[in-house]
Amino acid sequence: MSLANESSMELEKVDAGTELKLPDAIVERLCVPGSPSVPLHLRDGRLVAVSGASDEVTGGGYPIVDGTPILINEEKSIFQIEHFVKAEITTMDLRRKEERVNTPIKKIKYFLNQITPPKSRSVTDFNSQQALDEVLREKPDATVLVIGAGDARFTASGGGNVVYSDVALAPDTHLIADAHDIPFQDATFDAVFAIAVLEHVADPFRTVSEIRRVLKPGGLVYSVTPFMQQVHMGRYDFTRFTALGHRRLFNWFDECRSGVANGPGMVITWGIEYMLSSFSERPFLRRLLRSAARFVAWPFLLADRYLAKKAGSYDCASAYYFFGRLRDTPLHDRDIIAQYKGMN
Repeated sequence: MSLANESSMELEKVDAGTELKLPDAIVERLCVPGSPSVPLHLRDGRLVAVSGASDEVTGGGYPIVDGTPILINEEKSIFQIEHFVKAEITTMDLRRKEERVNTPIKKIKYFLNQITPPKSRSVTDFNSQQALDEVLREKPDATVLVIGAGDARFTASGGGNVVYSDVALAPDTHLIADAHDIPFQDATFDAVFAIAVLEHVADPFRTVSEIRRVLKPGGLVYSVTPFMQQVHMGRYDFTRFTALGHRRLFNWFDECRSGVANGPGMVITWGIEYMLSSFSERPFLRRLLRSAARFVAWPFLLADRYLAKKAGSYDCASAYYFFGRLRDTPLHDRDIIAQYKGMN
């Protein structure tokens, strides 16, 4: 069993007694990350494993920061519990706007960014909110886990519960969790969403295996993953998938829907921006070059709404989505390649 080490134990006094942001029905499904059979219990402002025979706390436990439990398996993760207890910026700065934009220079940068044309555009015919609506139509009280939620939040009608996890602290993130070791017991969720996440995990196959584990039989998954995109999020960027590569990643799922999420035009806008900014290594000049590139390249995005419907875009899109249902056995690779939709 892998619990937080003794050095982290000293940090657990932070926010002692704080209530968890997690829905009550989910708290009882928490487990030691990497040990699904070992449940966690709330004791004295931290989450701990308890010996069933003696009711004795084992290991150092996991801290809670402003109601957000920090459930990281430090033996295997690239993240450390201390990063979050100290409120360090990890993969993304998800603090409130007033905390991020708090100086005159940052305010000017923020304003210029707001008036600069975007480099990205979604052209999916089935977005994440539509996928959630589909999940809730099938099961109104569904429990849904969002991995790497960032600042995305959904409208959940009825009695549905959406749990937001990430490896970056945000004001309304429910828990900090590394997707390689999802800290929930087997068969906890009706659906799992992983939107622009699997490129940022060191081992996407292990992550998808964890997604399968925490899904109930017949559970649903919605994933958006890039194919042709430059490095983003710096050191936390690892993998790309073709459409069929993405499909094979979810070979334990029957396809409900799939398609292009971001089109070929976005490939061009990102390429121009990254190419121009490569001319300089000075941060200020790079920002100017990136802004100039967006004014030059944004018209390419306008074509994506049309191109996303064409078979040719299947081979050159920026990103793909997949919506599928968990099955009992994996698909054979022959069945996967038979699903090719491109033109090459």
